[in-house]
Amino acid sequence: MPVRSLPPPTKRRKTAVESTSVKSLETQLTSAVTENGSLNPLADLLILAYGSSDAREMSKAVYSVYRVFVLIITRGMLVHGGDATAKLVRKWIWEKLDSYAELLVGLLQDEEPALRKSSLEILFSLLKHLSTSLTKSSLTAQPQFHFAHFKHIVHGLLLCPPSPRSNGSNKHNSKMMPDVREHFVESWFSVYDDIRWCFLREATTVLSKHSPVENPHLLDNLLSIMEKLSTFPTDSSELNSWWVEELGVKPPKHKSAKGDAEEDDAAESVDGNDEDDWRKFFDEDSNAKDEKKNSVKGRAYTLTFHQSLFSLQAHRAVFTRTWLNFLPHLSSISTSSNRALTTRALNIMHRGVLPHLTRPVLVMDWISACVDLGETVGLLALNALFTLMRDYNLDYPSFFTRLYAFLHRDVLHLKHRARFFRLTELFLSSSHLPATLLASFVKRLSRLSLNAPPAAIIMIVPFTYNILKQHPALMVMIHNNPSTNTDPFIADEPNPNSTNALDSLLWELHSHIHHYDPAVSTVVRIFSEAFTKPGYSMEDFLDHTYGTLIETEVRRKVKREPALAMELRKDIFPMADAANLGDCLAGRDAVSELWVFE
Repeated sequence: MPVRSLPPPTKRRKTAVESTSVKSLETQLTSAVTENGSLNPLADLLILAYGSSDAREMSKAVYSVYRVFVLIITRGMLVHGGDATAKLVRKWIWEKLDSYAELLVGLLQDEEPALRKSSLEILFSLLKHLSTSLTKSSLTAQPQFHFAHFKHIVHGLLLCPPSPRSNGSNKHNSKMMPDVREHFVESWFSVYDDIRWCFLREATTVLSKHSPVENPHLLDNLLSIMEKLSTFPTDSSELNSWWVEELGVKPPKHKSAKGDAEEDDAAESVDGNDEDDWRKFFDEDSNAKDEKKNSVKGRAYTLTFHQSLFSLQAHRAVFTRTWLNFLPHLSSISTSSNRALTTRALNIMHRGVLPHLTRPVLVMDWISACVDLGETVGLLALNALFTLMRDYNLDYPSFFTRLYAFLHRDVLHLKHRARFFRLTELFLSSSHLPATLLASFVKRLSRLSLNAPPAAIIMIVPFTYNILKQHPALMVMIHNNPSTNTDPFIADEPNPNSTNALDSLLWELHSHIHHYDPAVSTVVRIFSEAFTKPGYSMEDFLDHTYGTLIETEVRRKVKREPALAMELRKDIFPMADAANLGDCLAGRDAVSELWVFE
């Protein structure tokens, strides 16, 4: 073979598919769908879409394929029926549609934001078209939802496969992009009831089939969506928004085993003269009855899919199932990332999760296990336990014992100190708590203040003042006359009801009158004055740090100028001792000589 005298060509020779433009292929396919022609150019168009490295060319190809598939779906070419040839063509089209959906799912992780947003919008637009087509071709009269296509969307959001344009270089190929998450939550998840219900259902399936060990960002991706949910329905009348419009038609009533007429007969059995009817005092409010009539009755597992979308109980059931499957994964592996996820989950537990569970006590075991982790996680778990006790009648006798265990030296030096005081004030706000219990908390905080920074002492003082003001039985702790020099308080006792704190004194707080920080010494003096102030707002004291204390002192206005020596004296340390009078006369300063180093 002769040696080449010219360098090899730098440009690769274009194939027949590449030389064909996207626009011409789309034109061919449009005419083929209209005239029942060959759809083979669809494969060439998908090859162009997969092979595009430029973001603009990729966007053109993706939208071109989208318009072709919308035309195919609206023309009914994916509807069941026809001869063997039609079935083969339909199977081939489904394969290409699945391939296109996988391309769009991968583009959710693309480096180009415009491609990520357009891919998500196209996926949901195809979902609407496919569901409408499935409803029209269904043998039943009920509207349908295309779960097969929706699974692609859920897998793309939770598992996050890499973009076809990344070539394995995307370092965030398993973590959801923030803009994709925000767009999904704000445009679909928090808006449409059918999308929320179906997503929660499919997310539970993904959790059961994919291990968080093999998919390290699966839990993070799911929690980042769940914690953004702030529009969960609390009444059946709020179930009125549907992405698939056909699902907005109200379903038929659920048929129970006893028949449908049972409720109507019970409603008509009350006499017209209801003034003397004793049953009305035990009946529910009429407004509550009207609200229940608007929803679909029946157990959640006996309802059809369409009936479940109109049942508030079914929405709560699928929400509960997702959380019950999600929470155990957080505690199965003890890692720093799982601990951070546990903190995020507990942050929303009391306001965003517990009110919407079918039975909130189902998460009691997981929350109790989180208390043992201590620090921020344990404190947030106590907050969730307190919500269960207060709002859902949970019996947890050792709650205050567990809270008392958090009062150790480190709690006043950690960054979550302000949160601890906020929650502790909430936990001890009941006026029915025994004085011995509250005395233990006050005494323990008073003892910890001896080694606490000034900012923490400023929090402890108004906290103690509020408790003493609310519970006058504790006033003896600042008025007792000790009979011995020993403090009866048992500091090592874990049970707050057995510490003898009520017989002790708050001498630790009194000692801060001579604190080096004037802010501390000033605020502590409130205990030596009459308790005429109703109480202090803790929010005014929770944000103090060393920086804020120094800034306060720097900005303090000096009311009276301090005395200063305007003339420089030679004998800064005059000798006052008469025995050394001769040294003074000789001009010798013994004190100054001590600071001369040779």
